[in-house]
Amino acid sequence: MKISQTKFVTSMARFDPTAIKDVPRIAIAGRSNVGKSSFINYLANHNGLAKTSSTPGKTRLLNFFEVNSGEFYIVDLPGYGFAKASDAEKAKWARMIDDYLVSDQNLRCVLVLVDCRHEPTALDRQMIAYLHHNIVPYFVVATKADKLSKAKLERSLAVIANTFAMGRADITPVSSFAKKGADAVLARIESILSATEQSDGRESSPQ
Repeated sequence: MKISQTKFVTSMARFDPTAIKDVPRIAIAGRSNVGKSSFINYLANHNGLAKTSSTPGKTRLLNFFEVNSGEFYIVDLPGYGFAKASDAEKAKWARMIDDYLVSDQNLRCVLVLVDCRHEPTALDRQMIAYLHHNIVPYFVVATKADKLSKAKLERSLAVIANTFAMGRADITPVSSFAKKGADAVLARIESILSATEQSDGRESSPQ
């Protein structure tokens, strides 16, 4: 798959499918400061598409980006675990994410981003468990892969795989800075979209 065109469509505080095109959607989830905006810009080959910030918690709405003139949408979910947010604000974001994930009938997969430099957090584990429970397809993207040597990266990926009880093949390392990993992610997205075109139901999550 090649992304040749992307554009921001809309932001929502509450998911409304009537406000966007009836096309497949790929959601991006991850804790605050994991590099979601940089990852989206790198994946789309469009600097500035998603607004990046050195301050965690920048994304506070559901942001929708159209890819290849409506082939599918990328959905940027609010980052979880933003320490400086109030409990009420955190609860609001959690409800927003939950409502979207269980109600969007065109959601084909969630890319769960984790920082390869650290063990997955309790909130990362909670997100994976949530997706399993609700039978939402997903795969894991390990960001900031350029920050580790090859040997340390492989050890980190093994830890992530063990934590999430999944195979190493279910984790794709990427580096927005070094421009590595996008082709592998896009190949997985293409495979998911092609498979679900043939089915009315969702694929099973990795075991």
